[in-house]
Amino acid sequence: MKHPDIIVTSIARWVLLGLTLPSGVALGEPSLDEQLAGAWTYVSVDTVHPDGSRTPMYGPHPQGLVIFDGHGHYALVNSRSDLPKYGSNDRMKGSADEYRAVAQGSIAHFGRYVVNEADKTITFRIDASTFPNWNGVEQRRPFVLSGDELRWTTPAASGGGSGEIVLKRAQ
Repeated sequence: MKHPDIIVTSIARWVLLGLTLPSGVALGEPSLDEQLAGAWTYVSVDTVHPDGSRTPMYGPHPQGLVIFDGHGHYALVNSRSDLPKYGSNDRMKGSADEYRAVAQGSIAHFGRYVVNEADKTITFRIDASTFPNWNGVEQRRPFVLSGDELRWTTPAASGGGSGEIVLKRAQ
């Protein structure tokens, strides 16, 4: 049997360790970064206007995938489900309207990400994007992870207002 002083000392060490863990992290539970790892599909992508009204940025049924590899790399692609097909059947010979529909109806980027456990943010370090103004940019987004649902906010969306993205864990 262990000596009572050793037990008290062990408990004290665990309590002190617990006080030094980031807020919301409990012993034995996976970190937010570990919970985030995997593939996620889009449920909704809304622009939230200053007056509180909402517009679905990629239509009522956005399609796409976000993958967090658990080692700091991510890839994201999202598009409208109703993008028109090119009349020429050649992506290099689209009309101005076809190119506009694709540019306005989709986004993709990839790079590295960092999860801040304390303030529950994801920082995307974008290597390249289909919106080239984001190439080399860092974007910090607050998020909420609840079971198989992930929500994040893009405070200044490229289309104006803020963006609210809802994803579900891919099956």
